[in-house]
Amino acid sequence: MEDPRLRRAFNRLNKYFMVPAFRLGLGGLIGNPITGYIMVIKAIGRKTGRVRYTPVNYAILDGCIYCMSGFGSRANWYANLLAHPRIELILPGCACWGEAEAVADSAEWSRATRQILQNGGFAGFMLGFNPFTASDDELRQKCQGLPVIRIRPSGIGSGPADPGGWLWAALMFLSIFWILTRRKKKDEWRIANG
Repeated sequence: MEDPRLRRAFNRLNKYFMVPAFRLGLGGLIGNPITGYIMVIKAIGRKTGRVRYTPVNYAILDGCIYCMSGFGSRANWYANLLAHPRIELILPGCACWGEAEAVADSAEWSRATRQILQNGGFAGFMLGFNPFTASDDELRQKCQGLPVIRIRPSGIGSGPADPGGWLWAALMFLSIFWILTRRKKKDEWRIANG
């Protein structure tokens, strides 16, 4: 996936939709077999030292969480993980801390890559093959140079409803919307029934 337009489109989608949705606690509403199952990685930037948020497709295998860098080892978030492997994950159902490491074993890499792509919805097919029916050789050939990261969970992270999360904003917005809608209907009823 070397197309710069595709990369810019993903960056915008991630920055203005995916990350805010997960920080608002709405991540569970996004993931499905069509759009893919997504989590957000909270990592420390290797240059700035600031928290960076990156949505990625993932798979859970044998108690570990796996993700893949679809833009290869040049991806900034991948370099951040290598520099600061202690990360936090915002999954659709929970948040956790863990240690990230690149997968070196070829059998583990193949198994995790296939599962990540199968969980990736339409994004799983963007490499030009079907991850459900492809042979192991085709999988290795098409995904050559794409690092797979294993995250070993080690603790509970802060979720959207915890301090620092944004769930409160979504709930406040929905409450205000509900109050205004209810008030408008009440006024319309009074006018109609005079």
